[in-house]
Amino acid sequence: MTDNASAPQRVILVTGPAGAGRSTAINALEDIGFEAIDNLPLSLVPRLLEGPSLPRPLALGIDARGRQFSPGALFDLQALLAKHPEAMPELLYLDCSPEVLLRRYSETRRRHPLAPQESPSDGIVRELALLGSVKERADVLIDTSDLTPHDLRARMQELFGQDQSVGVSVTLLSFSYKRGLPHSADVVLDCRFLDNPYWQPDLRGLSGLDPQVSAYVMRDPRFAPFVQQVLALTTFLLPAVKEEGKAHFSIAFGCTGGQHRSVTVSENLARALAERGWQVSIRHRELERRGLVPGAASSLSPHGESGN
Repeated sequence: MTDNASAPQRVILVTGPAGAGRSTAINALEDIGFEAIDNLPLSLVPRLLEGPSLPRPLALGIDARGRQFSPGALFDLQALLAKHPEAMPELLYLDCSPEVLLRRYSETRRRHPLAPQESPSDGIVRELALLGSVKERADVLIDTSDLTPHDLRARMQELFGQDQSVGVSVTLLSFSYKRGLPHSADVVLDCRFLDNPYWQPDLRGLSGLDPQVSAYVMRDPRFAPFVQQVLALTTFLLPAVKEEGKAHFSIAFGCTGGQHRSVTVSENLARALAERGWQVSIRHRELERRGLVPGAASSLSPHGESGN
């Protein structure tokens, strides 16, 4: 890079154990608008920044199978990029439980690259041990154990698809406690104390996106104070999050089925935050699973204008 007037080159280093979704993440970043290169030797990465500024941010897939790979070499590269006056590096680590990695290998009948003559479980254990320090040093960590490729693409869009010039982007997620806590949330709040529309036969098949359900939940005298308290906490936290240098902040709201109460709360808080000037994305995990809403996050721009 030679143009000092240009904005810093964003460089996302994508790594994690084989089978955790690195290729899917790289492809998602390319679709978002990144210049994506997979399996590039670590020694060649600095050369990408020596010439004229690239027109797009960089996404670089780092494979533990590479001959030059070691945690130390990756940390050295990260430190070198951090010192570069026109580079803005981030380390993205895609994590996954050993059980899920083994299942994925069993489904594809592939040999593990770190145990070609042994069982995949041996290679998984070795690779997770090798990458343990990398996981601890990651700037962004995504656990893909419970994510489909579609879910991972949506998560990448949430984290890296926003215009970074607007500051912190907020993601609100509704979910069902029956399916477990979302791994990516910064804050998780329980909405199960609110009146449940499920017990109303005419509302049971609807969702919090329907006005009848939303009105029912909002009639609970605890609803308005709850949303106001959460709004106050969130607007208190976000400036501090921005000062810390984080570009994204996520809040998850859970209820029993992830269909009524958590959806209503998420939608109401999203509008309130957008009216106060924050860039907000909304995802409804259980509604997406049932095909009731698109998989990609919907969004509210500052001052409440909807988009996608």
